[in-house]
Amino acid sequence: MANSSDHTTRVYNWGIIGMGRIAHKFAQDLQLLPNARLWAVASQDTARAAAFARQYKSPHHYGSYEGLLSCPELDVVYIATPHVTHCDNTLMCLEAGIPVLCEKPLAMNAAEAESMVQTAQQRQVFLMEAMWTRFLPATLQMLKWIEEGRIGEVISVKADFGFRAPVDLQGRIYNKALGGGALLDIGIYPAFLSLLLLGPPTTIKALAHIGPTGVDLEVGAVMSFPDNRMAHLHTTVLANTKTEAFVYGSEGTVHLHTRWHHASSLSLLKEGERPEEVHFDEKGFGYHHEATEVMRCLDEGLKESPLLPLSFSRQLMQLLDDIQAAAG
Repeated sequence: MANSSDHTTRVYNWGIIGMGRIAHKFAQDLQLLPNARLWAVASQDTARAAAFARQYKSPHHYGSYEGLLSCPELDVVYIATPHVTHCDNTLMCLEAGIPVLCEKPLAMNAAEAESMVQTAQQRQVFLMEAMWTRFLPATLQMLKWIEEGRIGEVISVKADFGFRAPVDLQGRIYNKALGGGALLDIGIYPAFLSLLLLGPPTTIKALAHIGPTGVDLEVGAVMSFPDNRMAHLHTTVLANTKTEAFVYGSEGTVHLHTRWHHASSLSLLKEGERPEEVHFDEKGFGYHHEATEVMRCLDEGLKESPLLPLSFSRQLMQLLDDIQAAAG
């Protein structure tokens, strides 16, 4: 995948639904792309939408999510609302025939994800989960090394993601009504990596630390796959962890350096050889890569990304459901 706008032949008008922290980062990254412009923003708070529109020079803003659907010349919408509303917001846009990039996790569970995928396919409207890590240069380099056989056969994957979240029982992380918990928020990244490299597991063993509000604050999972392969995953909002990932192969290891979900460097480690290290000098927050992929797909008339197909997002949501079930 090109990191520039090599493939694109037109400028795309983007809308954003939800004005939280990640929406600001996405809006800033859109400014890095000559073939993208922020065209419309929507919040349930009119003043907030107006302020966001002013800050990023969006010509249209709306005080309701539904209002965005009436925006003229809108090409694609990025959904940056809390997890619990991803399904409803996405279905609203798909029903209106508007292509969607929906923030991860795609939904709250596999059943919701299934309804979103089915609607996109029935309506023949583009849909992609905003699993931005898939399109980052470090991820593409890792996959290239693996495809070239540089580490032999992949044997196991080990990945963690943890940070100390402020204890706010009403806040997004701790609030069950907002889809809180470590697994859906950041545990999705280790789960993504294991699914990308090993496919769906055959066995899952998991434990969770459930906090006072009923959400998981820490989850550990060990999973087995065909051919005796394994994945070791850990996520927590109680402590700052190294947030690294290792892909162990029969002939070497790929080490994605901290914070691996947005790695600016990675190493190829082989016994008896000096580490081969690659660094990436990245602009922005890394979200422009997924936006580029969306526009490339739209240019080519695709209804889903071949690099992150809907079948993968469906499997990822099922995997998160299964880890939750295994952890009780």
